[in-house]
Amino acid sequence: MKSFKLIVHQSSFSSEDLIINLKDYPGLKEKDIIEIYHPENDYPRLLLQVTKVDAPGRGRDTISVEQSIATTFQLRTFAHVYVNVVNVADVALDSVELTFKDQYLGRSEMWRLKNHLVSTCVYLNKKIEYCGGAVRCQVYEMWSQGDRVACGVITEDTKIVFRSSTSMVYLFIQMSSEMWDFDIHGDLYFEKAVNGFLADLFTKWKKNGSNHEVTIVLFSRTFYKAKTLEEFPQHMKECLQKDYRGRFYEDFYRVAVQNERYEDWSNVLLQLRRLFTDYQKIVLQYHERPNMEIPTAINSTAAQGNFLEVLNMSLNVFEKHYLDRCFDRTGQLSVVITPGVGVFEVDRELTNVTKQRIIDNGVGSDLVCVGEQPLHAVPLLKFHNKDSNLNSIDDYSMPHWINLSFYSTNKKVAYSNFIPRIKLPPRKSQEPLKKMYEDESKGKLIKEDDYMHNSIFDYDAYDAQVFQLPPAHSTCVQRVARTKKTSVAGLEGISRRSPPASSIHHRKMSDPDIHHSLGSDILTSNKHGVSEAGSDATDSPISINRLSPRSSVSNKPVIRTGRALINPFDPSHVTVKLTSNRRRWTHIFPKGPTGVLIQQHHYQARPAGEPASRPDQHRSENNISKENGSTINNNNHSVYQVDGNVMGRKRMISASGALSILGTALSTPSTTNNASLALLWGATGEQEWTPALTTGVDWKSLTIPACLPITTDYFPDKRSLQNDYLVSDYNLLPDDVNADFAKNRAIYKEPLTTMEVFKELVSQRLAQGFQLIVGVNDNEVIESHCPPSRVAPPSCQPAHVAKRYLLSIGRIFHKLTLVGSTITVTRYRPRHPYPPFNIHYRYRFHAPNHDTYEVSWVSFTTEKLENYNWNYMDHYICTRGDTDFALVEPLKYWRFRTLLLPLINPATKTILEDESTHCDIYPTPTRQDLDHLTEGFLKMTESYFNKVKRPNKQRVATTCGSSEAALTRRRHSTSNLTRNAQQGGVSSSPFRERVGSTRLPDRPRLRIEAIAAAKTVLERSQSQSGECDDTYDDGVIEPKLKANATLLEVVDRMRHPSLGVGFLQQTVSLPSHTFVSIYAIHWLQANMENMTYEKATSCMERLLRDKMICHASGDTLKRYIVGYYMYHILPQKKEKELTDYVKPLGDLQSFENEWMEVEVLGPRSPLLTSETGAIDISGNSTATDDSGMPAFLCDNIDPNYMHMENDDLPLYKNTHLDIDVNNKSDRIEWGHARYQATFRPDQAFEMCIQWAIASGNIVAELIIGWARKAPSCRLQMVPIPADPLALPFTEKSDPLRGPIYVPLNEEPLLRGKTALFEGFPEDTWLERLFLFQEAIVGRFGFIKCTVESTSHAAGVGDHLYVHVTGNMFILIPTTVKSEQKGLKAKPVNKPLNSSRYPVHEAAPSPHEGYITRHVSGKNKDDYDNSRRMGFLWSWNHMISKKWKWSQTPATGDECFQMRMLRDFKHFCANHEQRLSQFWDQCWEVREKAKGIKCF
Repeated sequence: MKSFKLIVHQSSFSSEDLIINLKDYPGLKEKDIIEIYHPENDYPRLLLQVTKVDAPGRGRDTISVEQSIATTFQLRTFAHVYVNVVNVADVALDSVELTFKDQYLGRSEMWRLKNHLVSTCVYLNKKIEYCGGAVRCQVYEMWSQGDRVACGVITEDTKIVFRSSTSMVYLFIQMSSEMWDFDIHGDLYFEKAVNGFLADLFTKWKKNGSNHEVTIVLFSRTFYKAKTLEEFPQHMKECLQKDYRGRFYEDFYRVAVQNERYEDWSNVLLQLRRLFTDYQKIVLQYHERPNMEIPTAINSTAAQGNFLEVLNMSLNVFEKHYLDRCFDRTGQLSVVITPGVGVFEVDRELTNVTKQRIIDNGVGSDLVCVGEQPLHAVPLLKFHNKDSNLNSIDDYSMPHWINLSFYSTNKKVAYSNFIPRIKLPPRKSQEPLKKMYEDESKGKLIKEDDYMHNSIFDYDAYDAQVFQLPPAHSTCVQRVARTKKTSVAGLEGISRRSPPASSIHHRKMSDPDIHHSLGSDILTSNKHGVSEAGSDATDSPISINRLSPRSSVSNKPVIRTGRALINPFDPSHVTVKLTSNRRRWTHIFPKGPTGVLIQQHHYQARPAGEPASRPDQHRSENNISKENGSTINNNNHSVYQVDGNVMGRKRMISASGALSILGTALSTPSTTNNASLALLWGATGEQEWTPALTTGVDWKSLTIPACLPITTDYFPDKRSLQNDYLVSDYNLLPDDVNADFAKNRAIYKEPLTTMEVFKELVSQRLAQGFQLIVGVNDNEVIESHCPPSRVAPPSCQPAHVAKRYLLSIGRIFHKLTLVGSTITVTRYRPRHPYPPFNIHYRYRFHAPNHDTYEVSWVSFTTEKLENYNWNYMDHYICTRGDTDFALVEPLKYWRFRTLLLPLINPATKTILEDESTHCDIYPTPTRQDLDHLTEGFLKMTESYFNKVKRPNKQRVATTCGSSEAALTRRRHSTSNLTRNAQQGGVSSSPFRERVGSTRLPDRPRLRIEAIAAAKTVLERSQSQSGECDDTYDDGVIEPKLKANATLLEVVDRMRHPSLGVGFLQQTVSLPSHTFVSIYAIHWLQANMENMTYEKATSCMERLLRDKMICHASGDTLKRYIVGYYMYHILPQKKEKELTDYVKPLGDLQSFENEWMEVEVLGPRSPLLTSETGAIDISGNSTATDDSGMPAFLCDNIDPNYMHMENDDLPLYKNTHLDIDVNNKSDRIEWGHARYQATFRPDQAFEMCIQWAIASGNIVAELIIGWARKAPSCRLQMVPIPADPLALPFTEKSDPLRGPIYVPLNEEPLLRGKTALFEGFPEDTWLERLFLFQEAIVGRFGFIKCTVESTSHAAGVGDHLYVHVTGNMFILIPTTVKSEQKGLKAKPVNKPLNSSRYPVHEAAPSPHEGYITRHVSGKNKDDYDNSRRMGFLWSWNHMISKKWKWSQTPATGDECFQMRMLRDFKHFCANHEQRLSQFWDQCWEVREKAKGIKCF
């Protein structure tokens, strides 16, 4: 110990926390931990690690500490401090909590960060950065030796808990009948829930800086008093469900807030109060129609509500987290707020499904009760008793997978501090009670002479008798006097059983809340042996037949014929067999002073002055238990009993982290594997329940929810592994695998080393929800888990094992072993897996901006985790994502979908600035706009997606106008100049405006048609192109190539160093002289006389045919595709001197895996041209013809326009993506991009980024980087959901999201006509209607987007549009003509994955069914054609503030979004005659055009 003078420094002065001169402290080494403290203070001492040995000293005996740390630890500047080197073991931490926000932290990152932190020193609020600052978190809380500490050292055994202040939170408020009851303070339970609990919660969020993405849903169940389905009118039958007692019910969900992040939540509280006022009225009277009898509706109680269904709804969203990966949040939490007391009546199968899904998905589930805490243990699930036999016994379960909180207001009553723990029953008249006792025939509750007064009745003895195991000869039913529990405030009357024939004392059951119940998994009373059950599906012993009789320690055989009952009033001694599920979350709990994992919101109430000891004689403070001849002294540790043996409850973590209970299983293994038992009640399985335990609110879990921990500590014992598991294993030799692949690879990539592969195998398993098993004794595992492996030596000696990891999820265990260069993966999976469940559920939900409670349906299914193809995944890792192992859907890889949209639209600006303007002011894009978009897209592809460089002298300039182009010009770059003139850029000379050439014809069925179509494109004269050639520095004007120049001359000119086509810089996979196909066309048009677009194309095709040019991959069969496609000039035979020529790869697949190549096409026109049948691109835009006549009124519409999407589905291409461009990661990372193969300037372009081996934050940086650069290319990049519309019939849709139906009011347009387009040929009516709807969405700024999504497979002819701001989607549902489907020709060169779009035979699309139900409430079988016009509108919920740039102010702007919807609804409903006016204007244009044609 040595005294120093303390000074402080700013972090700007030095990034080190501590500066100390080693000369001042002899023997101090780097990495030492020192404590620093003022001798006179008893404030926590600061621990810091010596990082730099040669730190600059400031005078003798001076140390410098970073200022913020000194402030936190109250260290005074210039005062004297003691400095002392400490032993790491003394200051090692048991657990550390790290918080982080606004980032996506994957489980692999958590593990790598944990490894990075081992043997470092942390202190309160320390900021930790990792992966070059891509991952940022802060130390929130630390525990060591049972107490909270202010600093400490992280060791291998420290458990790290990650808590996220930006999670996805679902708050479900149960609107059961109790919400309208009053609590003891005279508040409605609803007020207590919203003004009390939610208000407090939101305050805590604000204080903590939490910014969760929240969805709030009010839900309830309505029962109908009816015996048969016939009593219901037709319109009600659609959604009715029937429960196990034959009662009819319907479930209602009212989504109040959907995926919102607010700074201030007070408005939401107001909104919830508004909803509350008419909630019950609306839901109960929902089906009432005039002059129609409907059965009486009743709101259910909390206990009978749809509690588990609600949890499953959120799970359906949460388990798809990898599909719409959001980069600024991590963590998932479902919170159910109920006015009940934590008791629910549930279906057993649904409980199994819910439990398995919650545990497997690692989702936090919290239950907050605003009712009073009952006197028995909760949460308690009572299973539906489907057995009508009077003597059947109710079964219960205490779920450990629900974190329970009780919210109580701290209001005081003046006259008493007594808090009732039960709700008083409503006062009833005396009559029925008398009648009940007089009515002998029904059987009395209790015979008068058996009834004994309290004074002499020993209730405890009675209870002990009821809850003990039945002896072998008697059965359960005869032993126990039972009365059937009635549900709390249930809907049914009290039903009773006649008392069983047995002479034990009966006890009056006065309180309907006393739940006598059956036991759970292995329920033992205090006096009898432990026996194990084989079922882990719920904590209830449904599998009696599988119970194996085991002998207890006392060696008395216990043969079980019945089961022990749970006593919810005293579950504290009841233990269950430990399972991996039971221990899945335990590592988030800190260890309390007694060494037991504790939940910090459980408080033990004790009478004042009483010591913390247990009065029970078995549990004295100093308890000596004799077991295996050893005596153990247990100080201050609560003790529990198993089989009559008393055992210390303290769990010690030994050096290897092994879990052992002191005094048992140390010398000889005991017959009942006591270490494998946990208490039945509670999340930790280690805290005892006592009636004095008050449960508060777990604010921490609700404010900064914990992510599923990356470690756990359960591994099955030897015997169970042999009996209950199947073992399989395989070996990976990464070096061998990579050697094979490297030979076949065209492009060499550094392969992963065996160690990197090994770590990545662990990373991927963690990412899929596995946990690392720590604290299991190595030798034991090795010895008992040596499968008869084919390769590993038979004697598994630990000496050979270089590294080993155990991982588990559910009942699946993986052991990864690395010996030398061989990785062995051993998999244990259950011999008897759970049966797969698939539960169908129908419900009504009302989403924001909707008008009605829509019928919807959903399936709750459990996932078969054992079917995940790990072998394939491991090879994918090994080969670094080679094309042989592509990412496939079942691998659940992560993906992020984006759209490229046009950047600036003046209409958007007008709408934002002027409140009064209508929103249908978007002009049709001009050809010039479309050219600019094409230009921008090419630039984006070249500079950012492909990251290609061009040598400086031949930079291709953008043609955004000559002023800008002049800045980017280089000397001699003819291609810039002339192209600039020719693009129709806004040039300085007034004469230079002319049609652009980037407009390309559609890809026709045959290429020759393109040439015919392109005749209308720009025939240019030489004089125009020469207009500003004088800007060349040397003043020499090169002559153009003659129109009859030979191909050789063309090639030579292309190669010209200054006038040439402009080659890309040669890289590993690009050959010499590579150029881009579309730029070559521009170049030809600029550099050759009389060159038109189609002549240029045919010229290039001739070059390709004559083997003068070739696709840059070296594939000679690749045709000439105009767009961003790369070709190169082949060396001719006579040019022997070309020594520096770099050959192409010669492998098309490898080339496509490296480069993004996109075909560029013109906008698609719905009109046919008169001459050749090719597509006319002379018109100004897609929606009008030459005269500006709207397409839906033209005579020559293309009958296939509406359905062409199907033949011409956008083919997608995949390419490899280098994710970690800034080299921030500590591992090799990669991903893939899946993009549309064609770009049309009038459509959105989709690109999906996919990854498995990459850190979320680094992927985010890449994509946000692109999005920042897009505006410089006149584009904006926005994220979109995988399923834009979330319709109920799409497989993975969100059950609480749905499109908004906007009907189109065509009545005012008919004006006496029977059909809208009467007078046109009838076979074009559907087509015209579609074009009319398309014209409307175009006016509102929507552009076509063809997205590869789940909904595409469902409806064949549906057309999706996205708003230019990216904020919303519109779908125009269309009917597929049946004869159309027969004619479908198979499109050419479709990749294999095109089978994603099955061709359905059903004529109406499912969306129509959806619309029809919306409109008429009818079924989709009997819909009526005239009422089907309309649109489906949905929000893009993936857009957050992060995507709002200065150039795109409307993106993510809520007011703008609501205004668009309101205005669109008004327009379609013909408010202020707007629809009629639009219709009339279109007809006027038609009349004019017809008039012109008549002259």
